[in-house]
Amino acid sequence: MRIWTEHPARADVEAVVRRYFGLLRAGRVPEAEQLIDHHPVRHVLKSLWTGSVEAGADGDEADGSPAADGWEQDLSWLGALDLADFHWGRTDSHVYVEITCCARVIEVALGFRVRPTDAGWVVTGPATYW
Repeated sequence: MRIWTEHPARADVEAVVRRYFGLLRAGRVPEAEQLIDHHPVRHVLKSLWTGSVEAGADGDEADGSPAADGWEQDLSWLGALDLADFHWGRTDSHVYVEITCCARVIEVALGFRVRPTDAGWVVTGPATYW
């Protein structure tokens, strides 16, 4: 987990979020979980799956996407997702990032917090926003 001695700059937090998302997309879930102070990844993946299915033309899974009950075993669908815009709170302690599926913004976004701990400042999350 990345720990800063001072409140990190936006660019530093965004770099951690990009790395986290890149690890998820690559199916390297355990590594992603170790990068930040992490909420349960199953909830994050399920939200991203639901958002990506809803972003499909008609929600039809006949396009080769994993079936509704197979999204956890076959994470290849994550390859269609990407990060879009970052939106920061006034105090730089909270950021959420929009997610795209096939270049279209989906209805779920990921939220992260920058918070102090006894060891220093860490990124925690993500929360899922609908």
